[in-house]
Amino acid sequence: MSLGVKISSMLLKINPNRMELLRLKRRLVVAKRGHKLLKDKRDALIQEFIRLVKEDRKVREEFEDKLMKCYDDFINATSLMSKKVLEETIILPKAKSLIIVETKNIMSVSVPKYKLNMEGNFYAYSLINTTPELDVALKNISKILPLMVRLAELEKSIILLADEIEKTRRRVNALEYVLIPDLEETVKFITMKLDELARSSTSSIMRIKEIIRK
Repeated sequence: MSLGVKISSMLLKINPNRMELLRLKRRLVVAKRGHKLLKDKRDALIQEFIRLVKEDRKVREEFEDKLMKCYDDFINATSLMSKKVLEETIILPKAKSLIIVETKNIMSVSVPKYKLNMEGNFYAYSLINTTPELDVALKNISKILPLMVRLAELEKSIILLADEIEKTRRRVNALEYVLIPDLEETVKFITMKLDELARSSTSSIMRIKEIIRK
């Protein structure tokens, strides 16, 4: 992944000695390992995100189609029944729905898992003053409720995964374009300094030996 610009490295503020060099090298190894793990996590999250988006689109299309059918059924029912009878029939709920909320883990992200429990009878009303069209409408509503719950589950999961993908992306970029280059540059700088000191010490020793020989 490219940011489109080159980010210059910066030397970390440390004392250039061998102890610091060893510590920075160990830190660099850990940073590179963490960078790989985060990239793998980001890629896995993106794959799962795409899968959920595709399923969400499919479920939404099915839901919207069935919802429009419900509207048509209710229009039919209301056209064949008086407003008063219709209100008296549906004013008190004869069935209830209970949603049990659980969670599942996707790459350390807790996403919701909804379970719909439907109790009671949608048709617990007098059949004398009602029409078959109302029965069909209520039956179709009971069929779209699970789709509504699944749609809510998918869309909440998509939001949570998108947020985690963005957080992971920022961490990957911080390691790839800031911390790791800074560590590499600092390790290179300390190594050069130590080599320079070593050459200087060697030259001094050789001069001292030359003086002693003379």
